[in-house]
Amino acid sequence: MAANCIEDTFPFHGLLPKKETGAASFLSRYPEYDGRGVLIAILDTGVDPGAPGMQITSDGKPKIVDIIDTTGSGDVNMSTVVEPKDDIVLGLSGRTLKIPTTWINPSGKYHIGVKNGYEFFPKALRERIQKDRREKLWDPAHRAALAEACRKQEEFDSTHTTLSQMDKLFKEELQSHTELLTSLEKKYSDPGPVYDCVLWHDGVTWRACVDTSECGDLSGCTVLRSYREGQDYASLGSSEMLNYSVNIYDEGNTLCIVTSGGAHGTHVASIAAGYFPEEPERSGVAPGAQILAIKIGDTRLSTMETGTGLIRAMIEVINYKCDLVNYSYGEATHWPNSGRICEVINEAVLKHNVIYVSSAGNNGPCLSTVGCPGGTTSSVIGVGAYVTPDMMIAEYSLREKLPANQYTWSSRGPSTDGALGVSISAPGGAIASVPNWTLRGTQLMNGTSMSSPNACGGIALVLSGVKSNGIRPTAAAVRRALENTAVKVEDIEVFAQGHGIIQVDKAYDYLIQHASLPTSNLGFTVTVGNQRGIYLRDPVQISSPSDHGVGVEPVFPENTENTERISLQLHLSLTCSAPWVQCPSHLELMNQCRHVNVRVDPQGLREGLHYTEICGYDVKDRATGPLFRVPVTVIIPTKVTESSGYEVPFNDVHFRPGQIRRHFITVPQGASWAEITLTSHSADVSSKFVLHAVHLVKQKAYRANEFYKFSSLPEKGALTEVFPVLPGRTVEVCIARWWASLGDVTIDYSISFHGLTCSTSQLHIHASEGISSFEVLSTLKYEDISPSINLKNWVQPLRPLSAKTRPLGSRDVLPNNRQLYEIILTYNFHQPKSGEVTPSCPLLCELLYESEFDSQLWMLFDQNKRLMGSGDAYPHQYSLKLEKGDYTIRFQVRHEQISELDRLKDLPFVISHRLSSTLSLDVFETQRNALLGKKKANTITLPPNCSQPFFVTSLPDDKIPKGAGPGCYLTGSLTVPKSEYGKKAVSIFLSRRMPPVCLTVSSAMSPPSSP
Repeated sequence: MAANCIEDTFPFHGLLPKKETGAASFLSRYPEYDGRGVLIAILDTGVDPGAPGMQITSDGKPKIVDIIDTTGSGDVNMSTVVEPKDDIVLGLSGRTLKIPTTWINPSGKYHIGVKNGYEFFPKALRERIQKDRREKLWDPAHRAALAEACRKQEEFDSTHTTLSQMDKLFKEELQSHTELLTSLEKKYSDPGPVYDCVLWHDGVTWRACVDTSECGDLSGCTVLRSYREGQDYASLGSSEMLNYSVNIYDEGNTLCIVTSGGAHGTHVASIAAGYFPEEPERSGVAPGAQILAIKIGDTRLSTMETGTGLIRAMIEVINYKCDLVNYSYGEATHWPNSGRICEVINEAVLKHNVIYVSSAGNNGPCLSTVGCPGGTTSSVIGVGAYVTPDMMIAEYSLREKLPANQYTWSSRGPSTDGALGVSISAPGGAIASVPNWTLRGTQLMNGTSMSSPNACGGIALVLSGVKSNGIRPTAAAVRRALENTAVKVEDIEVFAQGHGIIQVDKAYDYLIQHASLPTSNLGFTVTVGNQRGIYLRDPVQISSPSDHGVGVEPVFPENTENTERISLQLHLSLTCSAPWVQCPSHLELMNQCRHVNVRVDPQGLREGLHYTEICGYDVKDRATGPLFRVPVTVIIPTKVTESSGYEVPFNDVHFRPGQIRRHFITVPQGASWAEITLTSHSADVSSKFVLHAVHLVKQKAYRANEFYKFSSLPEKGALTEVFPVLPGRTVEVCIARWWASLGDVTIDYSISFHGLTCSTSQLHIHASEGISSFEVLSTLKYEDISPSINLKNWVQPLRPLSAKTRPLGSRDVLPNNRQLYEIILTYNFHQPKSGEVTPSCPLLCELLYESEFDSQLWMLFDQNKRLMGSGDAYPHQYSLKLEKGDYTIRFQVRHEQISELDRLKDLPFVISHRLSSTLSLDVFETQRNALLGKKKANTITLPPNCSQPFFVTSLPDDKIPKGAGPGCYLTGSLTVPKSEYGKKAVSIFLSRRMPPVCLTVSSAMSPPSSP
């Protein structure tokens, strides 16, 4: 197109896509089935009730029925009760609060509390306000004071050439003044706004007032009820533009100030159900639907989800009888379809008929990267992210339209237990509303976080239509309708798109047409042992044919009559199109789990990825499509031989935009790292590639053995990356052209393996041994080695000083009055000097969705009881900088059974202290040199299958960090390869145990004392 050609219409339909999913055509057919009568719970960072499109539905109802913070981050302790004197109350901040005479309070008693604003401000807003406050409140006065101090010092120096003793003291005073002001500049810290809170009962309901004036004048502050009572909300100020609402619990003893913790939740809600009567193209997919906004992203943890937030959220979802949940969150999980959080989600779906829709994850393009719960939990509909040509033009302003594709980063199945992982796909980007505090009306966001609400809004349209026709389908029926009517996109693999792109109109027609069938509301559970599919990946699994027992069991809706269960008799046909899978042709199914034997014969399959399904049909109603599917995935890896130099080359490989090439390779025995090199042949196109590699290890999340790099390959250029590998296992190496790249490129690339192994996978050095040793073996090629040991942290184990269990409050009761309990463990430690620390609980860390406990949360306080920071399951995200002093940690764990919590009364906790400078241990080639401290190890070239021992001496006493005593240990890494590439990829965890500090050389050599 010519550069000066101007388009007179804007592709609005590409900003928030509805056409590709059939939503637009459905609304054209049925304009009143726009989500009316459907309640969607948005579990996210919270929703701003003042954001554009979040006020009313298309039929005039309140858009948001309630806003709830289930994390506890907005809670204010209001247990202090006072009575005003002359309408005056002393607030907990120390301010005098003037009670307006217009307030009605028959009891005359007020609950008061105090809250630091930064505890519930979104991070981006906090940073903006801190910058504004510094520029307006601190910098002008400080600059003036510093300038005045410098001026006085200069004047003194110019007028006093000869100094008396008194002059010297005065000069020192002036210098100290200047130095103090300079140091204050460096130590500047803004504690933020502090709000007094007041609660009272007006004889009808509880009311709350937050002193947003920060001066005690409550007459100008907004009085609010709990949001559900009248959709009341207010703003903290014209600078903040942060809207807030309140909820009141525990008979006035707890006030919860609810704000959005980030822009994400409002954006998600706008996609699903925003309503713009004057600009219908900006409306969400289901503008008639109502929203239950639940904040599960804890502001104290940078909006990280917590078990507390999620389980409380599911309690609210059940109490409000929500039709749908949208959950645009998730994490990698060590084992799928398990854990307390997943149990509660499954209960909501199976017993309360909640349809749970979730993002599949943004961790592709490798296989088996779906997150939890979206891609790993049986009852959840996981949604992948799809990008359309219209989105490319309208949202991303690409110069040219590319074919529709899955986003490169959209997570892929299968789940590690064989389930498909991704159920359906939907457009994964939108320009939609965001909270007012962002100071913008709309924003572009992309991710499966956006595809999930697009699909969820589409499902709301379907439910709106079938409800209007008197049909109440089960969650299983809706899911089957979605999967059996989704449209598959050519050239997009099944693990990326699932069953295809959601088709709203077809799913609605499916449910209407098949509503009277006896199988219409049945679900089916498919098991393969303790798995949910057949997934053969490692060499030992594909060396010969294998038999698998597949169980199929019908799942009835809750409260189904026993007579209906007894009468179930299904005549099923089983089909599979793959010749390498053998299965029975028929199955008679009643109300029990029936097993069939399936044989998979991978012999003769070409190298690469193979997928098929065993589909179960009702012989009477084959037109309904499969009632259930058994996914079968087989991977035939490439073998790398010594004759090839342990290298796999690929030459003249053509890449279109978004194209992905997968290579599954059996890692040679003895290999420890791989190098991948890309070389471009294209002279006129620079290109962006994603290099992704994943090993799967049982009971370990894919992230435990993952390499990911987003790289730019210049014209006629080259790049090399390295990553660790696991010998004898199958590694997937993915070379993916970025989805938004333009033009085709041709490249060469190669994957080569290297091997250096240590005699131990983790090296533990005990100080009392004096000298420790390890041995290095070169396994594949000639390798240059130069061992080095660096210690970066010292770790302090703690035992609890106290442990208290108790039942939680009214927010923490599951259906059937199942009370949740907590244990609070208290730990103390001393920080010997200022530095960075990382608190963690080794038993429970890295476990969230799969944890057998409901949740965990630690809070760290200084000796003045000031909250310094918080953390949960992922300790590496929550490091803190602490000054010298004494600190207390309160660690909360929650569970439904108090007996499970009692087992944790002696639970250890650790504090990892970052060393101010890295410590190195000396490495020697012989024990003699180590004893004498002479001739440290240099670079050595090891031939294949040759080894070399090394010896490590103890750390001198003067290098041991201050405060590190008995039971503490140092941690770091042992790096063996000399090459920079090898150093990046291969390091061994190392720990060094501290000796008892009471022992010295002389006392250790003294004879034992007499008894």
